[in-house]
Amino acid sequence: MKLKINVPESLNDITLGQYKAYENILETNKDADNAERFLNLKMLEIFCNISYKEATSLRLIDYDYLVNHLYNVLMEKPNLVLTFKMGDSEFGFIPDLEEMTFGEYIDLDSNIHDIKNIHKAMAVLYRPIKYKQGDKYVIDEYKGDLFHEAMLNMPMSAVVSSNVFFYNLGIELSSVMMNSLEKEKLTPQQLQDLERSGGGISLFTPFVTEILQNSKM
Repeated sequence: MKLKINVPESLNDITLGQYKAYENILETNKDADNAERFLNLKMLEIFCNISYKEATSLRLIDYDYLVNHLYNVLMEKPNLVLTFKMGDSEFGFIPDLEEMTFGEYIDLDSNIHDIKNIHKAMAVLYRPIKYKQGDKYVIDEYKGDLFHEAMLNMPMSAVVSSNVFFYNLGIELSSVMMNSLEKEKLTPQQLQDLERSGGGISLFTPFVTEILQNSKM
């Protein structure tokens, strides 16, 4: 009997919900005996939509190919995803960080680095698009937990790219802050403590990237 396997070609084909399921199994079983073998089989089960038993029945050459392919997919670092389709709706990345409310910032900063709750941060960053003209769009207002569960179906390309975006943004802002503080003649220990802490996602600064400006209507 031929086995039909849905092989993800990129992070666009993997959902946040699937990745969270894999991450949970990874965290729970990373120290178990034969952990790598078990985790590889679960990776095939989750991302290729086959059963654990079907994964064990694959030819060794096919098993090795799929495992290596999936590892490469999971290592992708895509450019910032501005829009994506989910069901009948199109979602867009928040086009103006300076317009973010304090409540939105709290929900974002509290959850973006926590894989268990990262879907809550994604609901802040990506909203349904109300109007769109060319590459420019207007997103809906933030509605708390309304889209939390829905974001589990969003593509991992958007999750990873938005995390990389804020990581790089944090590095740049930290560099600017450190240069400014050095001029105030803080002690070396104070500078080291500040550099280690990173200061969260410091969004409330006059910093809006060109890519986001191009998305504003």
